[in-house]
Amino acid sequence: MSKTYAPSEDAVADIPKIVGGLRAAFADGRTKPVTWRREQLRAMRHLLTEERPVLEKALKDDLGKSPVEAHTTEIGFVLNEIDHTLRHLKSWLRPQRVSVPAALAPAKARKVREPLGTVMIIAPWNYPLNLALAPLVGAIAAGNTALVKPSELAPATAAALADLVPRYLDTEAVAVVQGGIPESTALLEQRFDHIFYTGNGAVARLVMAAAVKHLTPVTLELGGKSPAIVEPGADPAATARRLAWGKFTNAGQTCVAPDYVLAVGDSAEALERELAAAVTEMFGDDPRTSPDFGRIVNERHFDRLTALLDSGTAVVGGEYDRDGLYIAPTVLDGVDPGAPVMAEEIFGPVLPVIRIPDLDAAIAFVNERDKPLALYAFTGSAETKRRLTTETSSGGLAFGLPIAHLAVPGLPFGGVGESGMGAYHSEASIDTFSHTKSVLDKSLVPDTMRLAYAPVTGFKERLLRRML
Repeated sequence: MSKTYAPSEDAVADIPKIVGGLRAAFADGRTKPVTWRREQLRAMRHLLTEERPVLEKALKDDLGKSPVEAHTTEIGFVLNEIDHTLRHLKSWLRPQRVSVPAALAPAKARKVREPLGTVMIIAPWNYPLNLALAPLVGAIAAGNTALVKPSELAPATAAALADLVPRYLDTEAVAVVQGGIPESTALLEQRFDHIFYTGNGAVARLVMAAAVKHLTPVTLELGGKSPAIVEPGADPAATARRLAWGKFTNAGQTCVAPDYVLAVGDSAEALERELAAAVTEMFGDDPRTSPDFGRIVNERHFDRLTALLDSGTAVVGGEYDRDGLYIAPTVLDGVDPGAPVMAEEIFGPVLPVIRIPDLDAAIAFVNERDKPLALYAFTGSAETKRRLTTETSSGGLAFGLPIAHLAVPGLPFGGVGESGMGAYHSEASIDTFSHTKSVLDKSLVPDTMRLAYAPVTGFKERLLRRML
């Protein structure tokens, strides 16, 4: 797997021209007709289905993804987003009537969604296809022109996008710019009408600082340490299988993967035993030979992750191979809350288990830390579900199944606090990439507003005070 990137001076020099072309395309109105938006979404669908082998190979080269995982987490995910958007776009774009106060009657008022203009989507490396194209679905559906900046850390997928997108989508309205820091820096110097960034908090701060110069609104899809609370009484085998699936998909390189487990009461021993069994069941005795287990994206992240393995005792896993960028699915017991593995988002196949006495302590543990992108709980208690819903704050909350809330079309996806700002997916994407314009329409005849004109005395004053 090649992870090298050579900056291109020509690419940096071309960026103002590319962005200018996108702004000109928006200004000429080509993206506003709903027919154009539908055509582009269908074209993107053709790209994903007709070029599936190319995309699967790119995802295999970048992250070791199997064809099945490439479909379920990347290609198929975006196809579902496209199909759902095509089904509902007409109703989402329909102007919404609102009532008018008596003092302004007779009049009509409505809310109208209009596209923002030219937007930039900065995609990460962990789901390099999904997280580039799923936001693009919303940007196009809302009627914008868009520039997509794929991650240079997933070079095969970035190259595939740069090659395929111009073949299928309107080249005057959608552009792909490859590159690393020089290109990203040059892009952030341009004026966009919205910036959509998925990645880590450190880079998010740089994106926001650049956006401030143009007062550009931003959506930040970040991450954080998403806890999984397991209570006694939750079926340990089923809980373990679902945790293992959610954690070790994409070798743990998922922003909403369970980052650590808070095992309440005496639940830890049975859970850890079943987690070991679940890893073997899913990936075999030697996961490095499993076609369903991916690889770490590069040496830097590999070294970061292996340094965390001493934070506890391996219940399962712990093996690694730097040459193959392989770290076994690992569950750690005896983890102290102050251990290195608890200091930052893990973003890899290492799952710490922390024993905690009761639900009160678990809630306090979560609330003392940054608000997570997701919070998971495995419990049979309706009271526990109620308390977690009302007493904690997170981007998303799921009971009994991790990471799958992203696949529910009607649920907006986004973070809160350190885990991000703004949301997308489905209609939430239309909200993100649109401005909701307020429209009031009042006839000049009859001029019922004479009641409000100065001088306002006597009867007029008493009537206005009563009406307003």
